[in-house]
Amino acid sequence: MSNFLSSQFIDIKQENWVSILKTPVKSRASSSAGEQPAYSQAAGVFLGMHPDKDDYLEFLYELAHDPSIHIYMLSEHLNKQIETARFQAIQRILLILQNEKLSMNRFIAFMEGERLIPHFQNPEYTKKIREALKVVFEKFSSSHKNGLQDVDFRRVAVDMVKWMWNHAYEWMDSEDYLASAPKILWYGEASKSEAYFLYFLITLGFDVLIFHPAGKNDLLAADTEEAVPVLEFGPAAEVLEPFPKTKPIRRTTLAFRASKEIERVLHTDDSMLYKPWQFRSYTPAALTLKTTYDELFLIIKERAFIRPNFEVRDETVWIPNIFAKVSGISKNRREYWDRVQGLSESELSLTIRSYPFSREVRANNLFHYQNSLGSDGTLDPEKMLQGNWWRYKQLPTGLQLGIAHAISRYCDSPRLKPLPHEDRGALQMYLFNQAMDIPLDAVRLLQKFDYAQEVPRIVLFKSEQSGSIFSRSDAALLLLLNELGVDVVILNPTGQNDIEMFVDEEYYDVHWLEEVSFEQDFREPSLFKKIFKKIF
Repeated sequence: MSNFLSSQFIDIKQENWVSILKTPVKSRASSSAGEQPAYSQAAGVFLGMHPDKDDYLEFLYELAHDPSIHIYMLSEHLNKQIETARFQAIQRILLILQNEKLSMNRFIAFMEGERLIPHFQNPEYTKKIREALKVVFEKFSSSHKNGLQDVDFRRVAVDMVKWMWNHAYEWMDSEDYLASAPKILWYGEASKSEAYFLYFLITLGFDVLIFHPAGKNDLLAADTEEAVPVLEFGPAAEVLEPFPKTKPIRRTTLAFRASKEIERVLHTDDSMLYKPWQFRSYTPAALTLKTTYDELFLIIKERAFIRPNFEVRDETVWIPNIFAKVSGISKNRREYWDRVQGLSESELSLTIRSYPFSREVRANNLFHYQNSLGSDGTLDPEKMLQGNWWRYKQLPTGLQLGIAHAISRYCDSPRLKPLPHEDRGALQMYLFNQAMDIPLDAVRLLQKFDYAQEVPRIVLFKSEQSGSIFSRSDAALLLLLNELGVDVVILNPTGQNDIEMFVDEEYYDVHWLEEVSFEQDFREPSLFKKIFKKIF
């Protein structure tokens, strides 16, 4: 490398890196690098977004518009024009490269012969840009099996020549270019060519700051040794926000920022210290437990995050839930009714005693179903939410997505028994139709469901006094609610079939008690017991 100016990267993890950026290059801290001093270079990749989005966007805006820092927004002002003569010259070299394997030195010599490498009054600058270009092309060659004959090299080589003249040459064409050159700021996605050009600028000693709030380090395409410092501002943003054109008008208070910092440190996905509604934008998914009869009544009282196998991963909350049928009745009637009444006393409990409790949907939603399919043949939740037929638009967006994801899984892997002569497609269509008509009581239960906390439950009491027959639509609804993480407990003192007619027993637990009874009706807890429970 040229010895006219060596550099070393500043530590971007220290709080004063912006003040170093404002300091003229030759006034920065230096150390010896052979015969020449090594000056600190401000280069780094900044991934993720600060927990307070407004603070992050304000920081970017002020950085770009700070009069004491000459910032050039390269990502927005990349000059993609190329002179015809230069384009033809690089094409001639690439044609030679296509027909014979050139060494790196010969390739660079061809470029010099075609006057594709800039020459400056200061010969050190000419040497510097030639060596930087060689370093970049060697990086490309070493990371691709076919070296410079890789199919992507033509595009990279043309772009490098284009931008080297349009930007690097203009910035270096002064007596002391590092003192007068702008600080380069890149925001968002970078193509392979753009990544190599950014690496080229860093190799030339420019201050280069690369920001990607969604957490993607595109510079790794060129920086294969990960030499350029990386700083993680915070978690990756779900959506890549455009660079702020104006200063954010909302300002956060000190208390708000402190609260966000506490959330970032304490309320992580695996912290077990969950704030209310922390996962409201996450997708719920059921992890149905296989339990004993006694365990059923113990686990069902526990909050979701206390239950075995609770997990939050990839913005999905895996909720350990109960799906069980209790057939018959205990000899100890008092114990039985205490347990049953305990199930139904929760604020997030819906007790059902008359059947059917759902209705058969007769509408033909085939067009809506087909239009909601993704490229993999399964229902696409985003497409479902965009449909004008989607019935749950009034619900919070996170819950809508949770329901849509559950419907997609529920239709893709049907657990409902097909009717005679009903093929898989017809069964999926039936489930989709039924999912479009979740009863209001069940919807309200889902709205109260804070996924890490108390789990809603459906308690079904089925006896000969319950009236009509448990229907296929009832079974379909229970399967959907189970998919959403809701607990389902069916109590049938007669021991007769109900859900068994429509769902295989592999999908739920069946607990047989000592006796059967045909004359049991649901017993409400006494008034005294209700008052006692409220007090204590």
